[in-house]
Parts: sequence; structure tokens; C-alpha cells
Amino acid sequence: MTPTFWKIAAAALTSAGIAASAYGQQFHQPGGKASTGIVASAAPVHGKPLENIIVTYDQSTLVTLPRPVAEIIIGNALIADVSVQSSTLLIITGKSFGITNMIVLDAKKEIIFEKRLQVKREEAMVLNLQRGTLRQTYNCTPQCNPTVTVGDDQTYFDAVVKASEKKQGLSEKASDAGSQTNN
Repeated sequence: MTPTFWKIAAAALTSAGIAASAYGQQFHQPGGKASTGIVASAAPVHGKPLENIIVTYDQSTLVTLPRPVAEIIIGNALIADVSVQSSTLLIITGKSFGITNMIVLDAKKEIIFEKRLQVKREEAMVLNLQRGTLRQTYNCTPQCNPTVTVGDDQTYFDAVVKASEKKQGLSEKASDAGSQTNN
């Protein structure tokens, strides 16, 4: 491939926020065949490597900012959600497994905070029951109870969600009935 191709590819990566070399580098594939590729790193264009904030799936963590926030940019809102608790306090919630990024700007559009968000699963108290290719997840705290996790067998997932919604509905009805009796 031509040097022009590599310069264009590096420019595309840079515009996407990935630092890249404008020149191809030789890589050796199995069998001894050499190929050329772009060297890219997970660093923003301004050159500082991003630090990770690790959030557990279906849990939240707090982030305190040094000055008031005006705008929050999330790379992939399907992975993590951020809500503003106060002008300097954010709540990050892990919604799905993966890695995305978060950029927080002040009123002058200056970066206050820029981090990668890594959403991972709670390993300590989770049991996965694998039946062939079908997975069921249980939360064992200390007894094992069904829970839902992205990637579970769809039939199991739907049954657990339906049972949870039914239980929640019964609890709400009992709560409403109790508050009406007390009035």
C-alpha cells in the first residue's frame, strides 16, 4: 500500500480521537508473510493516555469534579449512563459490558474530565450455569437466586424478568393498600 494510503488512514484515526502513526509498520503473520498496518494507541489526540473508571454492571459509582459541569459526552450510552447529581457530582451506572469513554466539559467548553469507562461483571458472588450454549446467571449472596445478565439464555432471561415484574407489582399493590388503610 502507498504512503498516501497510510497518511489518509492515520488522519482518519486521528480525527476519530485515536493517536496513530502516519507510516505503515511491518507485521509478520503466521507462515512468515509480512503485512503492513497502522500503529494506533488508545490515547486521545492531545496525547495523554486515558485512565479507566471501572464500574460494575448494574451498579453505580460517584465521580467528584473540580468545577461545575456544563456538558457530558458519552461515547456509547448503551454501555454506561451518567447523571448529574449536582454541578460537581456525577453518578455513573454500568448498563452493559464493554468499554466506552466520557468527556466532561465546563461552560467554556474546556475539558474538566476525560476517562474511559469500563463496565465489567461482579465476579465474587455470581454463578453461571452453562447448559450447552445456553447460560443462566445466579446471584449467590449467600443463597443462589436467579438474576438477569446480558448474554443469558433468552427464555430464562424473559422468565426471570416476568417473575420480577410480577413480584414488584404485588409489592406495590400491598404498599398502596397499606397506605390507604392508614389514612
